[in-house]
Amino acid sequence: MTSTATRPRGARSRAAIAAKTLRTDRWWIPPLVTVVGLSAWLAYATVRVFMHDWYWVADYHYLTPFYSPCITERCLPEASHFGRFLPGWWIIPEAALTLPLLLLFRLTCYYYRKAYYRSFWLSPPACAVPDRHQAYSGETRFPLLGQNSHRYFFYVAVVISLINSWDAILAFRSPDGFGFGLGNLILVGNVTMLWAYTISCHSCRHIVGGRLKHFSKHPVRYRAWTWVSWLNVRHMQLAWITLGTLALTDFYIMALAADWFPDLRFIN
Repeated sequence: MTSTATRPRGARSRAAIAAKTLRTDRWWIPPLVTVVGLSAWLAYATVRVFMHDWYWVADYHYLTPFYSPCITERCLPEASHFGRFLPGWWIIPEAALTLPLLLLFRLTCYYYRKAYYRSFWLSPPACAVPDRHQAYSGETRFPLLGQNSHRYFFYVAVVISLINSWDAILAFRSPDGFGFGLGNLILVGNVTMLWAYTISCHSCRHIVGGRLKHFSKHPVRYRAWTWVSWLNVRHMQLAWITLGTLALTDFYIMALAADWFPDLRFIN
């Protein structure tokens, strides 16, 4: 930027604008919607995680992803596919092994970082709107320095997605053998969206093809990279869709476990 002392002769000085922004559109709506949406989802998820009830439908082997894998002593034996080795204290969620790691995966996600930086921290709230903070250090200090660990949480998310896939496969069981109902469609749909969100991650895109110098020498990885790149463009939409499918899956299984209504069965 040219200072007043070195400004060329005849050049105009910058306009002195008192307003914080000249935007006249409703730029505050996206950050507001993000605050409301994420806050509502976190409130629902927190209540459900600490309810310690209505997470398992024994007849059809439906297990909500909020309680998978169920590893505390409070878990029902038939819902514990990987054992019960944590104490059943109220403060410990049934899925204590995976929930914190999934939370860290989402917190360090490139899209979610943009979302909560702009909405909760107002840093900045929108383009051409000033930051609400006096100083800016980027992600060079604690705790934001930990955002670089996202690539490692990606591997954990893959393992957890495999566990959720296993839960969806086990759900095709009924008292009469193979069974198929609306709950299966919801579980499979949720797992599919979770895989799409996980694979569309920027870290996955870099792992698949980001370090290659010659795509022509790696046609298979190039094909995989183009597919992941196609998903990566939709990473924001998938981030929100998976929040919706997770809540829907949990609510449906909770309703069945609480006997609010029966599962719609197509086979057995």
